[in-house]
This record gives sequence, structure tokens and C-alpha cells, in this order.
Amino acid sequence: MPTVIARPPFPVTDRAARWGALALLVRPTYIATEFVVAAATTGGYSFVVDSVSRLGEVGCSAAYCSPRHALMNGSFIGFGGLLAGGALLLARPLGPWVTGLLVVSGLSSAATGLAPLDQDPTLHAVAATPLFVAQPLALILLGARLRREQPRLAGALLATGAVTAAAAALFVLSGDDHPAGLLERLALWPVLFGVAAFAWTQRSTMGTRAQPPTGGVSRTAGRS
Repeated sequence: MPTVIARPPFPVTDRAARWGALALLVRPTYIATEFVVAAATTGGYSFVVDSVSRLGEVGCSAAYCSPRHALMNGSFIGFGGLLAGGALLLARPLGPWVTGLLVVSGLSSAATGLAPLDQDPTLHAVAATPLFVAQPLALILLGARLRREQPRLAGALLATGAVTAAAAALFVLSGDDHPAGLLERLALWPVLFGVAAFAWTQRSTMGTRAQPPTGGVSRTAGRS
């Protein structure tokens, strides 16, 4: 008797990877959140001088206030979740080490949103530190992984990883000096685009993979 084997319309792994790529592709919109929150601050806020974390400060004073702090802290949590979730869904092309580092980065971002700077500076610093270490390292490892298959993207990722690592180190050393805000953003913003660029290559190549037969059914002849 003929045996009928039903197949899904497309592989589950492709579906998961598409969602993972989408999660990483939308992450650069995080930058808009900073501008929206900064526009509402009172007392003066500088993208060059002030840290990103100041936008998430809950308390207000006559000298400074961030009324949209909930939006900023929520974005730390939400975009961190997108990074961790997107990395897990793209674990196969990313590889275990890069996936692990990006998951750690995402969880670190989320933790900073749960520990605002002015509520507990020490806890906030502990929560944020892994982000500045894991992200540059993830880009460098990913660039090394892609050197043969995608040399141009690999070169860009390696360069971005080196720049963000240097900026992160200088940010930590600068303390409250004037370029702190600029250095922090140089350590964080390029990563958004580097990871998104990798996600775009994954999303654009999935459609070229082998698809199941038309009708989603295969038949195998057999004898009874």
C-alpha cells in the first residue's frame, strides 16, 4: 500500500531563524528611543557628556529629570530580550560561543533596565558590565567564523568589534569625564548595526534553500 507522509509547508528551523533574524533586524530602532527620552529631559542632557543610563534615572531634582525614564528602562529590557531571543533562534549559523555571548549581552541589557542608575549604582554597574565585554567579543568571534563564507561582512564585524572594544575600555576608564557619553555610544550603537547586518544575510538567503515538493506531500511506494 502507498504510504503518505505529510510535511510542513517549510522547515521549522527556517521559521525559527526568520523570527530570529527579524528580532535582530529591528534592534537598531533602539537609538530612536534614546532621542525620544532625551528630548523630554529637563536640566540639560548631552549625548557627548552624559551616559545612556542617566536617561533611565527614576528620581527627579531641580538640576535634572528624565520624565520618560520608564520608556528608557523598558527599552533596555525589551531590546535586550530581542538580542537574547534572536541569538537563540539563530544559534546554528552563529555558533555556540557567539550565541552564548549575545545571550549574556541581552540579559545584561535587560538587567540594567531593572536596576536604574540612581537607585543602586553598584548593582547597575554589575548588571551593565557583561554587555560591554561580551558584545565586542561576540562580533570578533563571529567575524572570524565568517571569514571564508562572507569575507566582506567578516571584515566589517572584526573592525566593529575592535572599535567597540576600545570604546568600551575608554568609557570605563573615563569615568565621568566629558566624552563619556560619546564613548559609551561608540561602544554600543555600532553593535546594533553589525548584528543586524548578519541577520540580514540570514534572512535574505533562507528563501534560496531547498523547499519541500509542491503540495507538501511525498509518496513512497511499498508492498504489503
